[in-house]
Amino acid sequence: MNEESKSSRRQFLKIGGAAIAMIPVVAMSGNALATVNAAMRTSMKYQDKPNGANHCANCMHFVPGKTAKALGGCQIFPGDTEISPNGYCVAWAAKPK
Repeated sequence: MNEESKSSRRQFLKIGGAAIAMIPVVAMSGNALATVNAAMRTSMKYQDKPNGANHCANCMHFVPGKTAKALGGCQIFPGDTEISPNGYCVAWAAKPK
């Protein structure tokens, strides 16, 4: 083998090894993005269903997800990224019109 093919082969193996080593990191980072603040949910009596016409999507504290039906966040529940737009809690306040 000449020196050039040894070098490119080494480089390929280094890059391939690094890519394989990154698979668990990437997989875990996806799970780390979705979090639930269980203590706040309990104290605010959060539920995944609306209370009559009151639901998270029409609450001033709700931070919408990427689509209207996607899970979002809440200013009251720090770090919680799995708030249902159809959910409800005792902190519900109507959005200003």
